[in-house]
Amino acid sequence: MLPVLILSGGLATRMQQVTGNIPKAMLNVAGKPFIHWQLNMLRNQGVKNVILCIGYLGEMIEKYAGNGTEYGLNLTYSYDGEKLLGTGGAIKKIEEYLPEAFFVLYGDSYLDIPYAPVENAFKKSGKTGLMTVYENKDLYDVSNVVFQNGVLVDYSKKHKTAQMRHIDYGLGILRKEAFSGFPKYEFLDLADVYVKLVNEKQLLGFEVFERFYEIGSPEGLQELRIRLRTNGHLESRG
Repeated sequence: MLPVLILSGGLATRMQQVTGNIPKAMLNVAGKPFIHWQLNMLRNQGVKNVILCIGYLGEMIEKYAGNGTEYGLNLTYSYDGEKLLGTGGAIKKIEEYLPEAFFVLYGDSYLDIPYAPVENAFKKSGKTGLMTVYENKDLYDVSNVVFQNGVLVDYSKKHKTAQMRHIDYGLGILRKEAFSGFPKYEFLDLADVYVKLVNEKQLLGFEVFERFYEIGSPEGLQELRIRLRTNGHLESRG
């Protein structure tokens, strides 16, 4: 299984009333910090290596999860530093240390789908990147993808069109060459990297059919709490 890079460096501005003085990854979800559920899920997928890109209060995440031994994982960390780098900039910062290809997962997303078929589709495609997409129809968030006849035609977080019925599900795969040409140590949104790949016809779309869960909003946090309790995912650490 490809390594997974988790983007957990955001300031959690929408959740400050809930998070207080902890990062989103440490929010209590069904009795455990959210990062616990993410790491357990990744281990169950067969993942071995995880890179956490962390920023605001990130040392709390590292103190809790450590080197990953208790999860059967190998965890490494990269800190944004004093300058906020954005989701793409955090990856660009460690470009020279990255594997040739890797999963990208947002630090507030719980995406419990089979990862192996996603990886297989990516490897067969020969593309530079892959974006999982879900037919959201603006239900859980604003749709931002045109996905037609199995092809990712358009993607934009800034320019909504009537044809956009799908949404970036939150799980991607990228080759590190996707970041060539972007400046280092500058703010970069991962969305800009995806847009570049769409324009170059180098972004594969992979449709999934299980709704996504996230803790980026109070409503999302409550939905995930219910989901984990209802589905009996109260697994112990390690």
